[in-house]
Amino acid sequence: MLQYSHEVENMCTVAKGPHHGPAPIPEEGKWVKAYQISDISGLSHGVGWCAPQQGACKLTLNVKNGIIEEALVETIGCSGMTHSAAMAAEILQGKTLLEALNTDLVCDAINVAMRELFKQIVYGRSQTAFSENGLPVGASLDDLGKGLRSQVGTMFATKVKGVRYLEMAEGYVLSLGLDENNEVIGYKFVNLGKMMEMIRDGVAPAEAYEKNIKTYGRYDEAVKYIDPRKE
Repeated sequence: MLQYSHEVENMCTVAKGPHHGPAPIPEEGKWVKAYQISDISGLSHGVGWCAPQQGACKLTLNVKNGIIEEALVETIGCSGMTHSAAMAAEILQGKTLLEALNTDLVCDAINVAMRELFKQIVYGRSQTAFSENGLPVGASLDDLGKGLRSQVGTMFATKVKGVRYLEMAEGYVLSLGLDENNEVIGYKFVNLGKMMEMIRDGVAPAEAYEKNIKTYGRYDEAVKYIDPRKE
């Protein structure tokens, strides 16, 4: 039973005019008036960080009728966070979107990513907002590419010694090519995802390594090559 104050009880009734419900949001190619969590569907991403901002998380959820059917947890910058991600991935799938928002996902960064993702998806700002029927379960793996490895960019630079490319989307950087001005004009890399797939398929490690070395930019025109991790 609701309790009302004496002041409210003594007020006369004024009828409510509008009864149009919530504003519709775009969900998987439809306009939906969301009254409850089961009305929410979509695939979206959230990015979160921990309190000291030592590490970050990119969280991808595929939600169908309010239920998390798929979760991809990617973390960077903190070794403990990788183990937290393993636990969060077990926790998330099968929960409702509201349950997940109110569940301890082990790591501050993952919890923040969940919060940010929740806000986007319930407001209709999902990746699949205008895609009819959304994306199938498993679609988040497309973000990882060949070998199912997270896309990582790792660069280091100092004012006194300049820049060092360590890892690009293409793979682990082996060497940088410099021109006559000592400016980077290309790099050589090994695609670790493809290399590991070949090794798993029975190719000798040394052969798999050599077959997955490529270059980018004007690497062949360089006048000097350096190992970014040692030189």
